[in-house]
Amino acid sequence: MQGFKQPRKLDKKNYLNNISNSKKPFIIYKTNKGFDLFTDFSKKIILNNRNISDFLKRKYNLKKKNKSTDLFIGFFGYELLNNLIGIKIPKQKSINFSKGIFYKPETKINLKDNLIYDFKSNHKVDRDFKININQKSYTKIFDRFKRKIRSGQTYQIKICTKYKNKSQIDPLDFFCRLTNTNLAPEAFMIKDKNYSIISCSPESLINKQGSYISTKPIAGTLRKTKKINKKKALNFFKNNIKETKEHNMIVDMERNDLSKICIPGSVKLKKEKSVEEYKDLYHYVSLISGKLKKKVENIDIIKAMMPGGSVIGCPKISTLNLLNNQEKENRNIYTGSFGFIKFNGDMRFNIIIRSILNYKNISEISVASGVVIDSNAKHEFNENFIKAKALIDLYK
Repeated sequence: MQGFKQPRKLDKKNYLNNISNSKKPFIIYKTNKGFDLFTDFSKKIILNNRNISDFLKRKYNLKKKNKSTDLFIGFFGYELLNNLIGIKIPKQKSINFSKGIFYKPETKINLKDNLIYDFKSNHKVDRDFKININQKSYTKIFDRFKRKIRSGQTYQIKICTKYKNKSQIDPLDFFCRLTNTNLAPEAFMIKDKNYSIISCSPESLINKQGSYISTKPIAGTLRKTKKINKKKALNFFKNNIKETKEHNMIVDMERNDLSKICIPGSVKLKKEKSVEEYKDLYHYVSLISGKLKKKVENIDIIKAMMPGGSVIGCPKISTLNLLNNQEKENRNIYTGSFGFIKFNGDMRFNIIIRSILNYKNISEISVASGVVIDSNAKHEFNENFIKAKALIDLYK
């Protein structure tokens, strides 16, 4: 970024208000101990189909003492990831948002879980959302994909719906409220001059440390009620043929993706079929890990694992082609990945779901539910709203 100056020390007592008032771009990412705030970006790399390979292949001069800011942090959009693995997307309706952006921070601040922000802005927020696919249209697409499943072209496929409105939001206010009501292990936010992203993503796609890598696929959703606790949710998933079948397919696909880059026999199911609890729903989750082959590079890992299978369907390539020929709107960030690549090669990436993209004062929330042979169109359409609800509630 041009005109970069060495950062001043932030007043940690009022850090969120100070950073918001400074108008500087910044990123917040959930950690095991709270959050990391990154700012004072010395570089901003806008990715496209021509430069992404060079970005992923670049080598870094490692010093004896690495800094916590020796990394690039940002996101890959859905279209960019498709192109990287040789899948072309037909011309779609687009808002011309960036295909991917990564930042080099010079300042990193550790924050506690209870983010405190004194919100005083008078932004205009619309409470009403328009959906791009109504239930009738959704059912037509659903029936078309059911026929594709019966013919063997796919076994599971995700139908994406979008909720949109025109709103001028304060992303930091939205993010703080979201983390207070629906804290998720892969939550993040980006605030830049012309866009913001707010996310309560629950899904970890890549966690690489040294030669070890893990992924945590999520497949299975149950709406929360007063009568259902985690134990009852686990029993529901285990005894539900549709949810179990969907979960097993995604786990098998993620194991296959890891097997492309890991030493044979090292890919293991470390934690099978547990339940995670969120504001409006329960999720069915597994954890898979493996040891990387010696000559595997970052670009090989990204190409093997992205886009994340649990939000696409399987088999991945044929299902992506079916989705891309069906969808009329660009997914932008949705089912892309956000995270960081350290200069030493370690990386952490999530799957961008449960997220708001606000660009040119248009808010966009994308969600998807899985279609398998046992699925019901009305149930899946309603499940999409359940997934979007925690984000829609921020506009009330």
